[in-house]
Amino acid sequence: MTCLSLDFLKDLIAAPSPSGYEKFVARLYRDYVTPFADEVRTDVMGNVTAILNPQATMKIMLAAHMDEIGFIIHHIGSDGLLYFSPIGGHDATTPLGQRVWVHGRSRIPGVVGREAIHLLDPTEVGQKPAMEDLWIDIGASTREEVEALITLGDVVTFQYEFQPLMGDRVTGRAFDNKAGLLIIAEALRMLRQEGGLDLNVGVYAVATVQEEIGSRGAETAAYAIAPQSGLAVDMGQATDYRDALTSRYGRFDIGMGPAIDRGANTNHEVFRLLSEAAAEEKIAYQIHATGSTTPTDAQALQTNRGGMATGLLSVPLRYMHTPSEVISLKDVEATARLMAAYCRRITPFTDFRPH
Repeated sequence: MTCLSLDFLKDLIAAPSPSGYEKFVARLYRDYVTPFADEVRTDVMGNVTAILNPQATMKIMLAAHMDEIGFIIHHIGSDGLLYFSPIGGHDATTPLGQRVWVHGRSRIPGVVGREAIHLLDPTEVGQKPAMEDLWIDIGASTREEVEALITLGDVVTFQYEFQPLMGDRVTGRAFDNKAGLLIIAEALRMLRQEGGLDLNVGVYAVATVQEEIGSRGAETAAYAIAPQSGLAVDMGQATDYRDALTSRYGRFDIGMGPAIDRGANTNHEVFRLLSEAAAEEKIAYQIHATGSTTPTDAQALQTNRGGMATGLLSVPLRYMHTPSEVISLKDVEATARLMAAYCRRITPFTDFRPH
């Protein structure tokens, strides 16, 4: 991974982007892809699309969502405490005691609190807290102090950014799915700088909005582009640690490459092309079997218009939807290479219909 691409990932992690509030990450993505795209578009939803060969009739959509989970302020108490609702899927035990940023008129630090354990009723001590039992304390004492800085509807993110671990592993907030953004951007860069893409094949690398609340951006972008094939990239649940039920969820190891999804959500020809590309390019990969749809942008792509030949690539990630997600940079790079290799194998005559 180049220093430039690693800096881009760090910048993505540092920028806030809860669902519906993706504009800071969208700006970073636009700036990064503009030098090697033929065209860059932003639509009314906020999706950002970087395009190679926009004149081509055969189109491939590469989708990665730029929104992250977070919180939204829905009430300010007379005592200056802020009450919030979740954006996306949260475990209510995770926010308690965490330091957060409230993105108001400026970025305001705060902490998530609740009653101290010493003040809880004995029957409450062993219970999981509910989200409505929590609040954010920014140090204010009155509603008026807060309202000078913060408005209802302002969003909140955890105060966690990018940090290297041992080897090629890193931790940070919202690798789901800002690492995916890096992947589609790098795939586009590889196709531009290294070549191999058929001039009659267009590639649309779309940074989508609002995946965490229902893949809304992917749905509208896919409709507008009308591609014949699409690859979604997202983070997948690694199961390579103690007590992970591999008999229930399958084996998925960090450092062993991306997973190619196989099942109802994946077109058989797309799966064949991806697995052959990985073998020919000597890219390590894993297979993830899915019996139904997936909670990713792949579902919105597959059912677009009259149907899209869709694939899903997943990067193994530990501790999803926490402030300290863990991934391997080697897996990220391999996924980008595989995505580019797939695009190079598509021609205007590729037939995705089941044989």
